Amino acid sequence: MERKSVDLTKRRQPSGAAVIRPELTTALFRALFEEWAETGFAAVSLERVAARAGAGKAAIYRRWPSKLEFACEAIRSVEVMRLGATDQGSLQADIREYLRATRAVLRHPLVRRIIPDLIAERLRSNELASMLHGIAEARRQFGHRLLDRAIARNELRADLDRELALDLLFAPLYSRMIVRGKSFTKAELDRLGIALHAAIRTC
Repeated sequence: MERKSVDLTKRRQPSGAAVIRPELTTALFRALFEEWAETGFAAVSLERVAARAGAGKAAIYRRWPSKLEFACEAIRSVEVMRLGATDQGSLQADIREYLRATRAVLRHPLVRRIIPDLIAERLRSNELASMLHGIAEARRQFGHRLLDRAIARNELRADLDRELALDLLFAPLYSRMIVRGKSFTKAELDRLGIALHAAIRTC
């Protein structure tokens, strides 16, 4: 009798084995941000997050060992820290693009509620310190690349005060949009870009 060959590379996954579905992971991230914006990080309930995503709590613990790990990966999954580093051709244009991209991020209603809670939570506990440090460093590295390009174009001095320049670049949008809860019109954003360009050149 002829025996059929068996392709061992095509074994079926054992019945009942957990399958990590990307679409559920995305839904869990979205549910976490919604819960976080409503309650603050300290009061986030993983049971409620899972229910929002249409899943059980086990779906979270199959992916992350703790609420903190879950939150850290959720933050990394979004574009909050990834402002396009494309060279716009000049310092003025790079600043304008940075401001435009940052305003778009800070206008999101969940972001506007989660960021202040991140800062407050850091004052209460060190639990989120590494996450906040990562976010801040990613933005600073973006700023360093922007300054490096301007120096290479001879638009800025190589010995400029980088820390002051980066503080000037990052602070105005945060102050108005997060601290004061207001926004920028396009015309105001353009004027801010011109002011920042002039200020950074004096650093």
